[in-house]
Amino acid sequence: MLKIFKNFNILWLLFLCLLKILFTGRANKKSEKIEKILIIQTGKLGDMVCITPMFRVIKNQYPNCQLWVMGNKVNQELLRDYQLIDKYLVFNSVPSENLKILKQNNFSFATSVFPDFNALATMILADIKNIAVPQVIDGFCPQNTQTYRLLSKFVLTKPNSIKEYAPGFYLKLLETIDIFTNNTEKFLTYSQSAEEKINTFFQENNLIVQKDFIVCLAPSVGNKMKLWPAERFAKIADYIYEHHETKIILIGHGNDKENIDAMIKKMNPATKFINTYNLFNLDELKALIAKMNLFISVDTGTIYIAEAFKVPTIDIVGALDENCQPPNGPLNKIVKAPREKPATYILNVRVVNMTEALRQVQDITVEMVINKFEELVDLLPIKPKL
Repeated sequence: MLKIFKNFNILWLLFLCLLKILFTGRANKKSEKIEKILIIQTGKLGDMVCITPMFRVIKNQYPNCQLWVMGNKVNQELLRDYQLIDKYLVFNSVPSENLKILKQNNFSFATSVFPDFNALATMILADIKNIAVPQVIDGFCPQNTQTYRLLSKFVLTKPNSIKEYAPGFYLKLLETIDIFTNNTEKFLTYSQSAEEKINTFFQENNLIVQKDFIVCLAPSVGNKMKLWPAERFAKIADYIYEHHETKIILIGHGNDKENIDAMIKKMNPATKFINTYNLFNLDELKALIAKMNLFISVDTGTIYIAEAFKVPTIDIVGALDENCQPPNGPLNKIVKAPREKPATYILNVRVVNMTEALRQVQDITVEMVINKFEELVDLLPIKPKL
């Protein structure tokens, strides 16, 4: 019954959009003046970090325009008091909840960075005249539905390969408003109060920035398909502490407790660490991560926060295509198992071969991660003790 109701709503929205297009025309009209921009991003925390390059280039090109962003509540916290954004709206999957406020504003341009029927319908029904969205050109993407593909014929589209580096593609969506750049540098901020709390935390735990080599470990992840065994994270912690006297900080919140506790249980009792589970809110967590010398985790949202603050990373990518989103730079190391091809991509994390995906995670060894650690520390300005 729920599926029937959902399908009816989709068809009703499709009908309303086609009716509107019939009377007002296609939403592919280039604006003469860019005064207000809307970006819809319906993904998770890491995905939101990956669109922050859009914010900077928009404000560089159009410093006087208003930039509105629409996404989920977690990302609202991620971007709270973000100076480059003028307004953040929480996206509701029922477009009518968003339409009233959107219709009251005359947006010069709007885009949804993911294939998303509800987001596209929302922009069309909000009477936005210049809309750009992705057009998936290869591979399978569950969100690239028939109704989405039909509606996308009436707006501007940019071809999007599932193997393409996602932050780079997002910038291509801005070409319709004459922004041409390949600068995918991520950028985040945190509040003064968060800075003060983390400074106090460092003082209480005798941690000295620019002297101690501090490594953050995030042993948990929301998507179980990405989960690397807790005992292997424990061995990583034991190794970097024993061989380098590293200061180790564990982070996590909510449902992460089980995996953090499992990791701690497997660690050598002699390995010293600080467990910050549920100790900080998201703003404070950004301030904490920004002060790390190295961040190690599977491919989860917090590793993108680290990248945004120029913190070196080791990303245990598991089944994910390492080329489509994970941090990529001289101080960003990727750990993957031998494979013919990745089991998952950013545009398809739902319909996958779970057996193969889990194999690609389980075949990543502790030694692989340690090797990347040793490669990376030789490049860092502050090095651990030998």
